Amino acid sequence: MEMEVVSNFANSDFGSTRARSAFQWGGTVFALFLLLMNRTGRRSHMQTNLLVLYLFTSFPTVLFKILRGQFGCWVAFLSVAANLFFPRTFPVARFILFVITPDWLADRLRDDIVPGILCLIILILLVLTEICGIGGLENCQCNCHCFGYWFGVAFLFFFTILYVAS
Repeated sequence: MEMEVVSNFANSDFGSTRARSAFQWGGTVFALFLLLMNRTGRRSHMQTNLLVLYLFTSFPTVLFKILRGQFGCWVAFLSVAANLFFPRTFPVARFILFVITPDWLADRLRDDIVPGILCLIILILLVLTEICGIGGLENCQCNCHCFGYWFGVAFLFFFTILYVAS
């Protein structure tokens, strides 16, 4: 009995399906965590834009299809209406990216190895903007918020490299 379990575990495929699922769900959770950290910290627009692009390429397929459907159109409409009255509170352009991107482009950015490579580039840019934001490497001004941010970035790198390596 134990040998069957061990042999099934050894023969199981840890290929792209599990790595892609970990990339999508783990990347989404930590990208949302970093978005919250960004909104409560320095409020860097560049980092917010990079994290939204990361979310676009790593968002779980089930949730992505819901956002691209009728529900997403209504949310986009309501966010545009809210933006008319509260432009600083509701940044519409970032959410509309999920809804209005052409299907061929959205599918290409979410297939194969392309999202992994794009997310690695986004993460490198995210690290560079954070280093510049904290004052460079010489006169670094880190606090608990900064350590939480680096914790989230480290996990994003982990999930992205896990996906690219599989």
